[in-house]
Amino acid sequence: MSDSLKHIYAHFLLTEEHVSEIMAAHERIEVCKGHFLLEEGKTANEYFILESGLVRAFVDDYNGNEITTEFFTVNDIVIQPASLFQRSPSQENIQSVTDAVLWKIDFDVFQELFYKFEGFPEWGRLWFSYQLFSVKQRSIEMITQSASQRYLNLLKEKPQIIQQAPLKYIASYLGITDTSLSRIRKEILEK
Repeated sequence: MSDSLKHIYAHFLLTEEHVSEIMAAHERIEVCKGHFLLEEGKTANEYFILESGLVRAFVDDYNGNEITTEFFTVNDIVIQPASLFQRSPSQENIQSVTDAVLWKIDFDVFQELFYKFEGFPEWGRLWFSYQLFSVKQRSIEMITQSASQRYLNLLKEKPQIIQQAPLKYIASYLGITDTSLSRIRKEILEK
């Protein structure tokens, strides 16, 4: 089984046996670059653990431009929580940026295991708390930091995004144009 799964489900309230059963409920899948794991308007019926590759979430703005809203890197849970847990059509697309290996778990199987193991709801609460913190932090950084600082933070925290994602995806994620990102990268290299 995958080290990614062990990493994700490691929690002091989940025994090794619990984690093993949770891991066994996942199915390994391989997808090619450009594959959609979820499309706007469809309801998510599973989530994924990313073992290798890069995945992004994106929406189309009011002008029809793709805006990357999130990147998923190795050991991340690839999910659109509102669609999965509220059973509603997704507002986002989730697409592989590179060829990728993921571990998929169906919603119904997850629900069964979630209520079977006493420590699993606590694991979920901690995961959601972390996600909420991350989203809030990103919102604050979009307002309080320059585009250059946001780029440098991304380079430091998740260099695989800079190495694997097309410039246009990174620029839209940072809230800037491709041209601005090219200028920022040039300025950083000249320093």
